[in-house]
Amino acid sequence: MTFWKELSANEILISAITSWIVAQVLKTIIDFWLNKGFSPERLVGSGGMPSSHSATVCGLAASAALCCGAGSFEFAISFVFASVVMYDAIGVRQETGKQARLLNLIMEQDWFALNNEQIQKRLKEFVGHTPLQVAAGAVLGVALAFVVHHLYL
Repeated sequence: MTFWKELSANEILISAITSWIVAQVLKTIIDFWLNKGFSPERLVGSGGMPSSHSATVCGLAASAALCCGAGSFEFAISFVFASVVMYDAIGVRQETGKQARLLNLIMEQDWFALNNEQIQKRLKEFVGHTPLQVAAGAVLGVALAFVVHHLYL
């Protein structure tokens, strides 16, 4: 079997990648609808609704459970990995986003003291996720794992 055939036959990998792509596209559409404008950064950027990190790792874990069983080491590893990623997305990364918003606000208030280059460099604010964004990503990832699994039967 060639490398590409083996890769495309890997249901677990395809579930994770599909979950990431769908979440990023949905995130871009939702951002377009809310902000009335297209932002290409949303196609690959982090933060926003739904969480593509959660969708990816939950797609991975659910697919591992469907393919290898809930008692498998593949599922165990992907479940722990998903838990860490989602915890990080809600906790540490969300706080980082809050700090970036505050620092950007401070920079805007004191813009006379900054040179033009400093003003142009805003900190990225879409870093973390709310619990709802993480939950939506998780549900999306699990649902897509079932869809991909059904396609591979």
